[in-house]
Amino acid sequence: MAKVFQATHVGKVRRNNEDSLIVIEPETFVVADGMGGQAAGEVASQMLVETVKNFLSKTPAPWNEKILSQAIFLANEKILNLARQKKEYKGMGTTATILYLDGLQAYFAHVGDSRLYRLRNENFEQITEDHSYVETLVRRGEITPQEARVHPMKNILTQAVGAMSEIYIDTANFSVEYGDTFLLCTDGLTNMVDDGRIARILQTAPNPADALIEAALDAGGKDNVSVIVVLVG
Repeated sequence: MAKVFQATHVGKVRRNNEDSLIVIEPETFVVADGMGGQAAGEVASQMLVETVKNFLSKTPAPWNEKILSQAIFLANEKILNLARQKKEYKGMGTTATILYLDGLQAYFAHVGDSRLYRLRNENFEQITEDHSYVETLVRRGEITPQEARVHPMKNILTQAVGAMSEIYIDTANFSVEYGDTFLLCTDGLTNMVDDGRIARILQTAPNPADALIEAALDAGGKDNVSVIVVLVG
């Protein structure tokens, strides 16, 4: 069984929290970072987590990455339909990062720039790839990862659930080892706190979720921040 910590915070700048997160039994974890005017981002991210929860509740476990992606495709359709019906929701969307643990096997599905990380021994690794304009520049070698952190267009996504009729979902599965720690988080953490500090907090904090939120707030808290930490042991 995994030990799970979760936390979310509106941050120090924004008026409302457009992030959503949920833990679904058995051992499924979801974070979503909404976007759009007014409260539309909040609506989109909440629709994402509720759609995933409802879809999985009707699908017998164990699941796999294809089933996780089907849940995201369904959420994409629902968010698009609501945006067509209500003009105040036009253009809303959300990221989606889902991790499912089935014993010592992990499955994920991912859209956007929220992230899934794994800490194994001393190795802290980003498992997902950001679907963002600046990440495309990094992959092309046009800018460095350090330059990407402060790039003026770092918030421009190339994929988002509900923001386009056709989305591309990253999926994969991999083996898990006892002692692995997984982190799912929105960019309110990763834009404020570098990977080295995140890894140190995961290794040392009694409640790593609360400690990561505190670190993001101490660094300025410019965005909503949400984290789920999963300790496998």
